Amino acid sequence: MENILEIKYDGKPCYDIVLENDFKKLAYFLNQTGKKYQRICIVSDTNVASYYIDDVRDALRDVSGEITQFVFQAGEASKNLNVVEDLYESLIKAHFDRKDLLVALGGGVVGDMTGFAAATYLRGIDFIQVPTSLLAMVDSSIGGKTGVDFRAFKNMVGAFHMPRLVYMNLSVLKSLPQEQFKSGMGEVIKHGLIADRSYFDFLIKDREKICAFDPDAILHVVKRSCEIKGAVVEEDPKEQGIRATLNFGHTIGHAVEKLSKFSLFHGQCVAVGSVAAAYLSMKKGLIKGSDYELIRQVISDYGLPVSVCAETYHADEILKTTKSDKKMQAGKIKFILLEQIGKAVIDTSLTDADLLEGINEILK
Repeated sequence: MENILEIKYDGKPCYDIVLENDFKKLAYFLNQTGKKYQRICIVSDTNVASYYIDDVRDALRDVSGEITQFVFQAGEASKNLNVVEDLYESLIKAHFDRKDLLVALGGGVVGDMTGFAAATYLRGIDFIQVPTSLLAMVDSSIGGKTGVDFRAFKNMVGAFHMPRLVYMNLSVLKSLPQEQFKSGMGEVIKHGLIADRSYFDFLIKDREKICAFDPDAILHVVKRSCEIKGAVVEEDPKEQGIRATLNFGHTIGHAVEKLSKFSLFHGQCVAVGSVAAAYLSMKKGLIKGSDYELIRQVISDYGLPVSVCAETYHADEILKTTKSDKKMQAGKIKFILLEQIGKAVIDTSLTDADLLEGINEILK
């Protein structure tokens, strides 16, 4: 199997997304970038490293004579500047310079943090993404957004830094815990909702195949989601306009995620936020009540939450937390609504009362 998607930046080819079923061609596609690297550092977390770091190291032996690794404790709690500083120190001690390469091997936390380190170490060195979670494959590994959490604030420190390559080994998804796979489906469903009704319908029709890891179904899911995100990123690489539509479900979702102290997976929070956003789309007369119910049902059918416990989360607290979201614009929240299933719109007219109504819909 060989599927390659070309991502452009400012109208010019920037990097490829390669979909394979193993790591065997990683070195080949890295060489296709036209760059040679003296040193490579594989950055991973404790969970992923135990499974795949040796395979990736072996796959890259012909590319570089010096391959090191930096492994940090798995989890969102590690996505901070302290861990980045430890990575900087490791690179300095290993004499990494601008001709060297970082390899982000892992999920979204690994990819975001490695990309941020690459963007800022020596004012910028190359990195590649080797995502191992569904969430990272369909979302965070694409588009050059990098960053870390700052104290209690998610992704508030970051930079745009494009990878040289995104290489996906789809076979690793079979070893992904069910809850993490479901989390990735939160972003997948979002892609259908904001950009492609036929894709959303496919997710309904082929749900059993997708959940059973049917190879053709999984390939279609990952490839189509990459195409959707890639097209949006190409049109708006620095999130000045249409790229904001990728934040559907994220404003309220991020608030819930923060208030859960990251005990909920990102995709679970996006799912809950998507329900709230779909509800507000219905209340504004953009989509029908039947559309809202369908969206809610599809999210639930994939094992994702459609609400959170009202005894644990409070509407006023969620609303307050949305105000610290980086998606604020001139004091107003850029909220993403659905004009119809398959088409998203940016709305800056929602009042606090509107938002509270949407939040209360997900408090059960």
